[in-house]
Amino acid sequence: MHVPLVLTDFLDRAVHLYGDKTAVIDGERKITYQVLQERVNQLSHGLKSLTIEKGDRVAYLTPNSLEMLEGFYGVYQVGGVMTPLNTRLRPEDYVFILNHSESKALFVSEELYPLIENIRDQLESVQTVIIHGASKEYENSLNYEQWLTDFPKEGFEGEPLEETDIASLLYTSGTTGDPKGVLLTHRSNYLHALTTMHHLRVRDQDTLLHVLPMFHVNGWGSPFYYTANGVTQVMQRKVDPKQILHTIEEHKVTIMHMAPTVLNMILEETAYTNAKFDHPLRIVIAGSSPPPAFARKVEEELGWEFIQVYGMTEISPLVTISEIRSNVEPVDHSDRARLKAKTGYELIGTKVRVMDELGNEVPHDGISIGEIAARTNNGMEGYYKNEEATSATIKNGWLYTGDMATVDKNGYIEIIDRKKDVIISGGENISSIEVEGMLYEHPAVLEAAVVAVPHEKWGEAPHAIVVVREGHELTEEALLTFAREKLARFKVPKGVTFTDQLPKTASGKIQKVILRKQHWDSEGKMVN
Repeated sequence: MHVPLVLTDFLDRAVHLYGDKTAVIDGERKITYQVLQERVNQLSHGLKSLTIEKGDRVAYLTPNSLEMLEGFYGVYQVGGVMTPLNTRLRPEDYVFILNHSESKALFVSEELYPLIENIRDQLESVQTVIIHGASKEYENSLNYEQWLTDFPKEGFEGEPLEETDIASLLYTSGTTGDPKGVLLTHRSNYLHALTTMHHLRVRDQDTLLHVLPMFHVNGWGSPFYYTANGVTQVMQRKVDPKQILHTIEEHKVTIMHMAPTVLNMILEETAYTNAKFDHPLRIVIAGSSPPPAFARKVEEELGWEFIQVYGMTEISPLVTISEIRSNVEPVDHSDRARLKAKTGYELIGTKVRVMDELGNEVPHDGISIGEIAARTNNGMEGYYKNEEATSATIKNGWLYTGDMATVDKNGYIEIIDRKKDVIISGGENISSIEVEGMLYEHPAVLEAAVVAVPHEKWGEAPHAIVVVREGHELTEEALLTFAREKLARFKVPKGVTFTDQLPKTASGKIQKVILRKQHWDSEGKMVN
């Protein structure tokens, strides 16, 4: 008997088992899973009235919100393809993505509508714009809440779906060209949800705080596996560490997902306020490798559990976790923190290997470097309208990630750097992540990024860009002296730039491509 793995099953299960339980808390709004299903049905009826058919793309430009969550299931019930948009792009980026995806409808929050308003005449396929939270009438647009009331809460018969149908079209950041559209099926997202909820130990007693934007690989799949388990989901619209800590206490949040830079902001706020919590909380970190000091602070100072995971848009996204296995015994607290901050080992349903240039697995010696590749049920079907990029990424049944790493004797993978971020100085490979981890050990360093800059003798060399913690003073020479005590000489940055803030994506990831551009001119020379 064939029963297709489709994402609408997750909300159906939640309503069946947890219909009267609080599903979403969004500011002053609090609704149950039964009410969520009713709003989803209204949305699906509305989409059908707009002639959205199976396979049509529906775009969402909105922060974490009730409307964003119900969008996933409302779109899937009509067989549509959810196309979430990064909230921090430029208007011209939206023109490209909306036209490239051929999206027929666009749902946008009122605060983000100005990004769309002046480019509407450039949108080739978008037929309808619906505004969330509209406080006034907008020309040629629909008011979402008013529009919903035109449609029934019950009686929606979902479009028959097959697990191989496309569910999500997610666009990568496009730092080296136009964004690429990643096609993920219902099956990929479904199997990812099953394996991830196991490894993160998701249960119906959990309360999730949506810190990670839901547009970002669907918030690491959180609208799926937390919904399936009847978890109460609290919406965090902006990264505000003070507000996050207040919400954790108010709603007894038990799990959050975020990038290391966001965690750093929260750690700074807890240190400043001396915040204490009396309930368990799991912090799930991905996006880039965090310094071991972050893991140590989370577990020893806050009493929370630190969980490092790894993935990318093209693999739904998570494929590794770095919890301490029962057959691996850390030497001490420092070793435990170092292990927990590694990329880790493969999740169930995925094979993850580190390959050399010939496609052979590198030795498990913690030294040999290769590229992380994954063979997984969660993998993308390919890049939309981009066969060349698809072929360059998927080779011989393995999806190559572009992340360079080593593997230790216990099988723990550790990312050395993105392929493009490895610094090659005088023939030596330098991990910017390793150097950044060392810089974070200095008590005056709040944030740090290390990039390659031109060097007359070595070709290129590491350069540090640093944000100094408030109330501290730090000179270039003092920081370099600190680095010389902890790193091999060739890994020590050749210079330091101090700045007030580092450029970040909406999910909190530091944008090194912008930092590199600030230090190279068009002829490949150092910018003074």
